[in-house]
Amino acid sequence: MIKFKILVLLLMLAFAACKQKPQASTAKTTLKAYYTCSMHPQVHEDHDGNCPICGMKLIKVELTGTTSNMASDKVILTATQIQLAAIQTDTVKEQNTGSEKTLTGTVTTDENSAQELSARLAGRIQKLFVRAIGEKISAGQPVYAIYSEDLQEAEKEYLLAKQQQKLLPNPDIDYQQLIAAAESKLQLWGLSSSQIKNLAAFGKDSPTTVILSKVTGTVSDIAVHEGDYVTEGMTVLKTQSLNSLWVEAQLYANEVGNYKVSDQVNVSFPDLGGKIISGKVEFMNPELSENSKVDLIRISVPNNQGLIRPGMLAYLTIGNGGNKNLAVPASAVLTDSKGSRVWVKTADGSFTAKMISVGVGNQFFVPVTSGLVAGEVVVTSGAYLLNSEAIFKNGSDQMVGMKM
Repeated sequence: MIKFKILVLLLMLAFAACKQKPQASTAKTTLKAYYTCSMHPQVHEDHDGNCPICGMKLIKVELTGTTSNMASDKVILTATQIQLAAIQTDTVKEQNTGSEKTLTGTVTTDENSAQELSARLAGRIQKLFVRAIGEKISAGQPVYAIYSEDLQEAEKEYLLAKQQQKLLPNPDIDYQQLIAAAESKLQLWGLSSSQIKNLAAFGKDSPTTVILSKVTGTVSDIAVHEGDYVTEGMTVLKTQSLNSLWVEAQLYANEVGNYKVSDQVNVSFPDLGGKIISGKVEFMNPELSENSKVDLIRISVPNNQGLIRPGMLAYLTIGNGGNKNLAVPASAVLTDSKGSRVWVKTADGSFTAKMISVGVGNQFFVPVTSGLVAGEVVVTSGAYLLNSEAIFKNGSDQMVGMKM
């Protein structure tokens, strides 16, 4: 009887075990969004809150794609992430990777673009409309109002000729020639065509006249004040164009023969985060300085964005010639104990890490011996954010999925 009870109990346990089938997990839980800091993009949290580093409110970032359907070697960023990380790219191409000479220079204004506004006639400055150095002015902008008896008399002559043509028609007098002569005098003394038309329309002269600017640029000097008496030809103000600037440096006498006018020069600006701009040797002084026995070299650099300012420190780099290789900017290469790698922007807008082999370059460019081809686009700024994204996605092994 006892054996029978034991047998029944065993059969009941076996039946219960058969009913409890293990349920295999068929789907991986993936995070569809996370929270990061605009100032510290390496911060990744799964909940809203404040940045543990700076205390700023975290922003929500939606992830495009999931771990199951996105390749492990790809990182996709939103437009917001790209903007916050200030990601910049450059194209892989041949660059001068040979040894280079670096000089320290200073940014100055391009004197070829300097302009000067002078008084066209004598008079007293009644009012100045441009008062501050550094102010931008353009042609046609009011600069000053002047009281001039000569200019007032010229306006009267012009109005009289117009009036006589209308009221006293005389076939023996060429009124049109008189009007043209009076108009030319007014233009010579600084009045614009629109001002002359307004004078004719109102039919009345004025003791003070507004003089408009004939130049465009940034004011570098103002030579007069309100109430000053100016004479013909006297300088009123000077302007500089900051769209193109000079960088001036000095060479030792034994280095002068290595360079010539029109040589290409890489110019970096530490005040702009090491930003590199290509310039051109525009001038080399044919005479050495008497005291220091050094030569002046002048480089012309474009400044279309207005980021470079006179007085900035600059480093000039001139190659010693001809050593061209397929290369990437030095800032694009991330190197650790496992080798060198770059982040490449693909055609679909994602970023992929690639292992590369590099040679010996200079401070600006590193030659690539394998791993990249000409025309590929590499990340030159913001690669550390991409590494952060890769760690968040793949764990601590940053080398997962990287291509050689």
